[in-house]
Amino acid sequence: LARRFGIGRLDYLLWRAPIGAVRGSHAAGGPFQQLAAIRGRTEMANDDVNLPTTCADPQANVPMLHFLTGNSFWFQTAFCLHSLQRQAGTSFRAAFHDDGSLTPAQRERLQTLFPHATVLDRADHDDFIEQHLPRTKFPFLHDRRRRYPNIRKLTDVHAGRTGWQLVLDSDMLFFRRPEFVLRWLSAPDRPLHLVDVTDSYGYSRTLMESLAGAPIPPRVNVGLTGLNSDNLDWAQLEFWCRQLIETEGTNYYLEQALVAMLVAGKDAAIAPAPDYVIAPSRLECLQPTAVLHHYVAASKRWYFRETWRLLASPS
Repeated sequence: LARRFGIGRLDYLLWRAPIGAVRGSHAAGGPFQQLAAIRGRTEMANDDVNLPTTCADPQANVPMLHFLTGNSFWFQTAFCLHSLQRQAGTSFRAAFHDDGSLTPAQRERLQTLFPHATVLDRADHDDFIEQHLPRTKFPFLHDRRRRYPNIRKLTDVHAGRTGWQLVLDSDMLFFRRPEFVLRWLSAPDRPLHLVDVTDSYGYSRTLMESLAGAPIPPRVNVGLTGLNSDNLDWAQLEFWCRQLIETEGTNYYLEQALVAMLVAGKDAAIAPAPDYVIAPSRLECLQPTAVLHHYVAASKRWYFRETWRLLASPS
């Protein structure tokens, strides 16, 4: 009855949305901090012209690097890959997975900056996924892929591929030579992931462990994730996805939960947390000492306002 008369929608518009906006503003440091972050983000998007074009041939015989990207954060993708290659002193094979929102100018800019990278079109990917994961057999994965872009870091990166792949979130920057990542890339033999500040799975440990059949490792973060495409059981992932959603509903952290279940009970290459930092502090953002920053939650304000500028000009 409430839905019939639109009461739920009114409740959202008149109460939940305003309260959420106020809480979000408070978490971001207040309206002035928000405006400063928005201004810095705009400057970052316009400053990619200062990034050098990658000219060196990419390393052969190492896993492909994958980025999910789009209109609203393509420049973050560019800064992330640039910072990695700059600190590593080499270039890599990379695939940019367009979420369907990249403009022709943005695609051209990415290919100019990284001439050895590939920009994968969303429409072509849709056909490719249908071929390897037919909707009739994998309805939940298809539904999540349509409604929840993060699942594409599993489906679009691994379906139909073989061997090891490394997926990187765009909202990250490298500041020192990433020895841990380079060792893994040179001889990958087990899954790789970051360490989160807390468990962020969105689903109960009891449910996840009952499905995975093994203890769920703590604090898995998928900002940097290495998996072997050959080892993914898509029927199992479809079943897990269905059971999680039907039992405890949809959740933003579904993809992270699925990866935690994939590595449950397995030996993994776990990035050392002091060097690969999730949600760095303001001081760490302004004076980086870590190898990698992954900018989530409140750290995004310093990322957009200050930290990206440290890598804006080529050394």
